[in-house]
Amino acid sequence: MERPRILVVGGGFAGVECARRLERHLAPSEAEIVMIAPFSYELYLPLLPQVAAGVLTPQSVAVSLRRMLRRTRIVPGGAIGIDPKAKMVIARKITDELVAEPYDYLVLAPGSVTRTFDIPGLSDHGRGMKTLAEAAYVRDHVLSQLDLADAATTQQERISRLGFVVVGGGYAGTETAACLQRVTAAAVRRYPRLNPNLIKWHLVDIAPKLMPELGDKLGTTAMDLLRRRGIDIALGVSVAEVNDDTVKLTDGRMIPARTLIWTAGVAASPLVATLDAETVRGRLAVTAEMRVPQCEGVFALGDAAAVPDLASGDGAVCPPTAQHAQRQGKACADNVIAALRGQELKPYFHKDLGLVVDLGGADAVSKPLGIELHGLAAQGVARGYHLMALRTNVAKVRVLTNWMLNATAGDDYVRTGFQARRPARLRDFEYTDSYLTKEQIRQHTAALHARQQ
Repeated sequence: MERPRILVVGGGFAGVECARRLERHLAPSEAEIVMIAPFSYELYLPLLPQVAAGVLTPQSVAVSLRRMLRRTRIVPGGAIGIDPKAKMVIARKITDELVAEPYDYLVLAPGSVTRTFDIPGLSDHGRGMKTLAEAAYVRDHVLSQLDLADAATTQQERISRLGFVVVGGGYAGTETAACLQRVTAAAVRRYPRLNPNLIKWHLVDIAPKLMPELGDKLGTTAMDLLRRRGIDIALGVSVAEVNDDTVKLTDGRMIPARTLIWTAGVAASPLVATLDAETVRGRLAVTAEMRVPQCEGVFALGDAAAVPDLASGDGAVCPPTAQHAQRQGKACADNVIAALRGQELKPYFHKDLGLVVDLGGADAVSKPLGIELHGLAAQGVARGYHLMALRTNVAKVRVLTNWMLNATAGDDYVRTGFQARRPARLRDFEYTDSYLTKEQIRQHTAALHARQQ
């Protein structure tokens, strides 16, 4: 008798935790486990700003899938369409070959992409911070602006090259602005011709508060700290237009800047739209057991699913955080196993463990288990949490070694040039144009299924 096939889409926090638990609790004879993942690593997203800042190397936050998963077959590519009637997922391999992957049970954890709006110039000039390639590009780009400002022949060009705008006052945007501001403040000492006072960092968010989840006291502490470091924080406004050398805000201000880093939230992977199922603000509507009601054998979790937050109640859904994704992955694996064995499924219930925000150096704010901390104590909690959350000892050692090396030896502020003169738009890094329509899915499913027989 052929083994049931469990197909996991996505190699992020949710997908990897699910696959790891499936491997531990299912005998090889009970099911075949397959994962579709575009990269051979799980990206530890919370530390991405430190990669952009050069504190960590890219390899430090790229945790090997093959070190974590022992018997899961990995299809190197991205899922671009789902046919729930045929129980097939269409994937584009990294060779651009299309394949149809069948399933008996499907776990959808494709994650999210950067959420954008129809703002003139944003698609051409906005830079993201969602992928490893984007973080490496942003670091190169920021350092290149110092080089070009140093070589500029006019004051107008010099000022615009030393202007940096980060949009998004959540954790990603705040940490990105904080970490990169430290980079430019230190690197400018290598440029005796540049006036450090010309470097201007701006953090912009339409919300009335910075990181509101931290609460008023810690949020104000973080904002005061950043302002003391020279970061201009503009709340209650957004971007109206982006040009080559200026960013126009909705309050009419014109900021001279050639760098716009866009971190204004996330949207569920476009893969969700290829599945004919109900959504909640773009995320798949699922039960508390993470089942997609309209599709037999399909589970969804992480950033792509609106998982009910039973701890909060009042119809709330779990926020798209790494903490929830990891725990949902384990709970979803248990429910897939229960469905496979004909047992009762259990709802996902999780109480938040708290928040950590690393602002670079000794600066941090944290709220573990509701306890408000800032300064070195908060930094110790933040870094301890990240080390605990990394899933391999190799990754823990790499990150810890990088932190120690950066603290003692500093940075050389070197541009690698890997992405020089290549398109750097959000869609180029996040492949948001790759997904199929429902009609294309049906056509490809039939053709690929026939070819693979």
